Amino acid sequence: MSDPAKTRRHAERVRELVASLVREIKDPRLGMVTVTDARITGDLRDAHVYYTVLGDQTEQASTAAALESAKGMLRTRVGHALGLRHSPSLTFVLDNVLDHAKEIDDLLAAARHQDAEVQRLAAGKQYAGDPDPYKSTEDEDDEAEADERVGAEDKR
Repeated sequence: MSDPAKTRRHAERVRELVASLVREIKDPRLGMVTVTDARITGDLRDAHVYYTVLGDQTEQASTAAALESAKGMLRTRVGHALGLRHSPSLTFVLDNVLDHAKEIDDLLAAARHQDAEVQRLAAGKQYAGDPDPYKSTEDEDDEAEADERVGAEDKR
């Protein structure tokens, strides 16, 4: 098991290398690819490369096929650049950042709508009981007695 800092450095380097090497792939199936992240195992043998593709499902599928066919060249070049004894095997994972962002935006819009509805229903309403139902005259009397005892102890 290697050092976690070393693993992070190698993962960042793998991300940078794959992002630059993808530009050199001359496959017409390859679309507009952005490498978003890379994660590498502690033994530096397996690397997961996360990417996004601008376009629809067919462009994503064709880009995945192009990356799979170029995997050998990418693995060799990454291994040489990292200077490792064994080149890490690359696994490409489609990162649906735009789908996740749209889902989060939809959830936030629904929450805003529900908050506005609650505010609309609460407008002009008042509490059913006293504004502070937990405060009583007995509590005030107990506080006054406690203050008197503290004042008497301070005089001693």
